[in-house]
Amino acid sequence: MKIYQMLPVLSYGDAIGNDTIALHHILEEAGYETHVYAEQVDRRMPKEACSELSGLPQIDPEDVILYHLSTGSELNYGMLTYNCRVIVIYHNITPPQFFNGYNMEAYKNCRRGLAAARFMKTKVDYALADSAYNREELLKMGFQCQVDVLPILIPFTDYDQTPSQSIIEKYRDGRTNIIFTGRVAPNKKQEDVIAAFAAYKKHYDADARLILVGSYAAMPRYYEQLKQYIEQLGVRDVIFTGHIPFDEILAYYHVADAFLCMSEHEGFCVPLVEAMYFKVPILAYDSTAIADTLGGSGFLVEEKTPELIAGVLSRILTDPSLKEQILKGQQERLADFDHGVIREQFFRYLNDFLEGKKEA
Repeated sequence: MKIYQMLPVLSYGDAIGNDTIALHHILEEAGYETHVYAEQVDRRMPKEACSELSGLPQIDPEDVILYHLSTGSELNYGMLTYNCRVIVIYHNITPPQFFNGYNMEAYKNCRRGLAAARFMKTKVDYALADSAYNREELLKMGFQCQVDVLPILIPFTDYDQTPSQSIIEKYRDGRTNIIFTGRVAPNKKQEDVIAAFAAYKKHYDADARLILVGSYAAMPRYYEQLKQYIEQLGVRDVIFTGHIPFDEILAYYHVADAFLCMSEHEGFCVPLVEAMYFKVPILAYDSTAIADTLGGSGFLVEEKTPELIAGVLSRILTDPSLKEQILKGQQERLADFDHGVIREQFFRYLNDFLEGKKEA
């Protein structure tokens, strides 16, 4: 028996690509014959672990495909033609309306992805969702197989690399640094982060900075709207990093005083876990999978009034006991994402499936 991971695009440095490679390593360590295949493979990915789909060998009935579902692709249908067992790993598909008017290719991909997910509902043998929210999404689509929750497998040792010293020297200057990490995209609602920051800067801390870490290349129209919005608000010290090296991402976590997330659609949101790891207090809007990932930690709000968010942010940053309480809760939650914990959970699910205990 062989276990193949399969996905349309294997990208370097994103959550799904990292999860795929992390799963590959633990499968290999456990003695399974395994490999990753994708229609498009980033050249920076390890060649010993992954190949283009054209190199896929003969699939036997006893083999298993772990299929990462997150977007529209003909492969969503093509992988069902293989005569073997199929496990879907569902990372969520962003509702297409978020991208309407910003990126029509992303809009169409999400529509195609959701259509394919509904098509799969009776055609796969088992499903793993990386949050309870994602599990509910699959069940609402009518998935008839067993669906379990498996958080993303995060190799935390990667975060112990040396951060960019130039970034640390530039921004560790005594001023307050508020950050949000994630690609610049309409579902992430960077405009609401900016509005809250403007209120915080006006009423509480005129020297504060907002650093928005993430690429804006895929959504240029949205990015331009954000810059116009900043001008309309008359707020200064909003920094867009764009796509940056990993050591610079690490550095921004090192200099951050708070992590502010106003996103309205997340299937998991790895940056929340990263903020936990770097002991940065989290203030987040309660939407989609965010509460699942925080697991009772951080500080959740149910409305986005800029003045309200600014007031909460100020309290977190100026009340040592509240900050300590938030960080304590985040460290307790972080333990649930320990590499060994998720590894054990994955193999428990996999072994039960291979032994026939996860049938629809």
